[in-house]
Amino acid sequence: MKADHEVDVAVIGAGQAGLSAAYHLRRAGFANEAGFVVLDHGKRPGGAWQYRWPSLVMEKVHGVYDLPGMAFGVPDPKLPAAEVVSDYFGRFERTFDLPVHRPVDVLSVNAEGDRLVVASAAETWAARAVISATGTWDRPFWPYYPGQETFRGRQLHTADYTGVGDFRNKRVVVVGGGASAVQLLLEIAPHARSARWVTRRPPVWRDEPFSEDWGREAVAKVDRRVRAGLPPESVVSVTDLAVTPEVRAGLDAGILDRRPMFERITADGVVWADGTFEPADIILWATGFRAAIDHLAPLRLRASGGGIRMDGTRVVAEPRLHLIGYGPSASTVGANRAGRAAVTEIRRLLGR
Repeated sequence: MKADHEVDVAVIGAGQAGLSAAYHLRRAGFANEAGFVVLDHGKRPGGAWQYRWPSLVMEKVHGVYDLPGMAFGVPDPKLPAAEVVSDYFGRFERTFDLPVHRPVDVLSVNAEGDRLVVASAAETWAARAVISATGTWDRPFWPYYPGQETFRGRQLHTADYTGVGDFRNKRVVVVGGGASAVQLLLEIAPHARSARWVTRRPPVWRDEPFSEDWGREAVAKVDRRVRAGLPPESVVSVTDLAVTPEVRAGLDAGILDRRPMFERITADGVVWADGTFEPADIILWATGFRAAIDHLAPLRLRASGGGIRMDGTRVVAEPRLHLIGYGPSASTVGANRAGRAAVTEIRRLLGR
């Protein structure tokens, strides 16, 4: 069946990685619409940032690196990150006249002859190359523990968090060892009846501000895994946790007094292996996200190690496909570089 549209390159996702790729496609001479298209499922610009909880203000964000060709600037540290970053992404799209179509939910990518066919429920695009920049926000990870289905309270994921209102005077258990778990615990604890933090591994604290060098170090660790065809690890496993003044105060106050992971969940709390019981009204799963790549399933890309074997941004099993915002490029600093690298390889692939 003939596709509705034919393009040289289809970019899926308009977050940091997708916008970086679109910028470099424009600079490389790919004309709008005929040369490339950006398909984004968000209702407005902002990528995953538009969904961040309102209390995540700029001073709590690790860092938002400039998109190519436009400085992010120095925003008011008290403004919500969702508002600031979404505005920045929107200005970027308009300034460089990027052909972003939204909302478009990409359902699948199939190989058909010399083209990769990208399909939504309503339209199809036949592309000579595809850049998938779908990130992780759409795939919150919910681990399972025995008894989870019997819990009578509420279970929320970080992706569902909107503020402290739901947690006032509640007994809360926060699960997860990442920066989001720490930030939310510090925010919730003063308003909750009780707040307990549990993690699978002891937290590793790093007494220095998050920096670009720190980010590069983390990117290099993840890159080694995806080149071997292994799934990317969690962000905290390669970045550790920064000891900010707020975190230091939380440690001193005992709010961040971590306990090891519980063994099971009951109707009204959680239980450790030694029988210790912690009552709970809410369990907040700050357990991270997985790569949102279900649309690539028809291509059968999984390696024996469970991940997708990568060579830089290029998928080894399908050279016409590049993943950015996956593995080592799942960060603002990594996404920028990955966008440029993917376009460089695609130009070579298409003989441009």
